[in-house]
Amino acid sequence: MPTRKPRNAFYAQSGGVTAVINASACGVIETCRKHKSRIGKVYAGRHGIVGALTEDLIDTSKEPAASIRALRHTPSGAFGSARYKLKKIEDNPAQYERLIEVFKAHDIGYFFYNGGGDSADTCLKVSQLAEKLGYPIQAIHVPKTVDNDLPITDCCPGFGSVAKYVAVSIREAGFDVASMAKTSTKVFVMEVMGRHAGWIAAAGGLASEKAGDAPHIILFPEITFDEERFCARVQECVEKYGYCAIVVSEGVKNSDGKFLSDAGLRDAFGHAQLGGVAPVIAQLIKSKLNYKYHWAVADYLQRAARHIASKVDVEQAYALGKAAVDLALKGHNSVMPTIVRTAHKPYKWKLGIAQLTDVANQEKMLPRDYITEDGFFITAKARRYLSPLIQGEDYPPYKNGLPQYVKLRNAPVRKKIRKTFVV
Repeated sequence: MPTRKPRNAFYAQSGGVTAVINASACGVIETCRKHKSRIGKVYAGRHGIVGALTEDLIDTSKEPAASIRALRHTPSGAFGSARYKLKKIEDNPAQYERLIEVFKAHDIGYFFYNGGGDSADTCLKVSQLAEKLGYPIQAIHVPKTVDNDLPITDCCPGFGSVAKYVAVSIREAGFDVASMAKTSTKVFVMEVMGRHAGWIAAAGGLASEKAGDAPHIILFPEITFDEERFCARVQECVEKYGYCAIVVSEGVKNSDGKFLSDAGLRDAFGHAQLGGVAPVIAQLIKSKLNYKYHWAVADYLQRAARHIASKVDVEQAYALGKAAVDLALKGHNSVMPTIVRTAHKPYKWKLGIAQLTDVANQEKMLPRDYITEDGFFITAKARRYLSPLIQGEDYPPYKNGLPQYVKLRNAPVRKKIRKTFVV
């Protein structure tokens, strides 16, 4: 009897992109290419799961090895990402029937989904296609999120590089403000990402190695904002050090539990669309203390900063992409490879595995003992956790003074289904 052709794989990127998500893509694709007898082609979904629903697939086999290799040092999502959450199978069977239709048409038996908590939920639902609708598929989640809030895994690819960027930026800004504070700006406020968890804000604390170093204050989502205590601390810092540098998480809330920066809008996942807390904090300082201020929002800059990526982060991102394929080849389904820390100093780690039922829709908050008792800074325990994750440099190649990133051909796969699907 003739041997059956190996089934193809589907890979997609979901949610907010990072400086190293493409390193995970590189790990997935390169590893699949080494197992051609087990895995056929790798089709990427253009704009995440939306690409699967609309049969908008990219044939990664059209990309030369050098281009795939260059993904390792290229930021953002090479295949396009999306914020799109599947409903439960019972609530919207048409979505899943469509997925099966597309998967059957292109003989897809492996599903690798690269994202955060909401993406883990999507991957979990796809993993249930075999059990609930009779379509055999192995779904493996590849962890990614700058927020570092996935449970079980010690850290999340994307976080180490954002942490490095934030720590470097607040250190450099601190030098700037300190030099001008005598006659000009006395307070600098830098806003970073972190809707519910203060991991990124906490990373700013790594820049302060002795008393007086920037940042002087960190505002965390886990700590209720107290206007009076905050203003008193700002004044104390200005009087003591001549200036005050602040890192604030976008998710800081007041005593009513409301985001200080809630713009009243919602994103595709139903999360509050935050409108910028830095100017809110800066204006408060102006009105209460009358200090001259400047503020900045790191925004996309922090998650796209591949030029200053953490080497540890790049290595872990690639390793988890590779591990996802290895798990699929071993027959696993509905799982996620994880990072397991085995030693702090010197930092050592290994790969582990988690069930998606334990990961999907879960958030890992910054532990209270990572925050000082007064709520304004990180503890030694937090520093011990954070510091290894920003170690090492992994610079991209430069040309004419600028980093050289790859842009893939992203050749489309010929559609086989006449019926269109509207998302």
